[in-house]
Amino acid sequence: MTGRAGEVFDAGRTVSDIESLLAADLPTDGVPVDEGDPATGEWTGTRGAGFRIAPLWESEALTGVYGAEWNQAEEAAEANLALVVRELDRRWGAHRRVCMRVPLFRHQAGAPMPALFQSLSDRDCFGDLTVWGPTVTEGRWVAVSVNQCDGDAPMIMTAVVSQLPIMELSD
Repeated sequence: MTGRAGEVFDAGRTVSDIESLLAADLPTDGVPVDEGDPATGEWTGTRGAGFRIAPLWESEALTGVYGAEWNQAEEAAEANLALVVRELDRRWGAHRRVCMRVPLFRHQAGAPMPALFQSLSDRDCFGDLTVWGPTVTEGRWVAVSVNQCDGDAPMIMTAVVSQLPIMELSD
């Protein structure tokens, strides 16, 4: 699914990857474009006017995993996210939550939404966003989330860096 498949989770590397994403130039214009690994085609990121989205970690596929074992995989992914959030809270102050319920419903209805949320939706990144900003650095916003696109797919931790506010969409 992503270019992060097979990597063991490491909170320090994940925070470093977020800092690198934060320091990178953001596109100033253009339609959102997905980027992929040239050899495998696996998703390595998305860039659009004023934002970048990147996978940070991917669990093992959950094919044939059910019940308690599936719950443990979900809890492990949430625990990984909590480690990253705790470190970013220490650096940048308290985060806030941006629910992805409205983008999910708009996506299902084919309704328009801002390019950042459309890009997250197009990648099935519907996990609620943990957000810092706008003063993280140079007025940029940062968000992280964990999600899964279907019951057999791996859990994916994703980061967003944006020049534009990352605010909850209204109904």
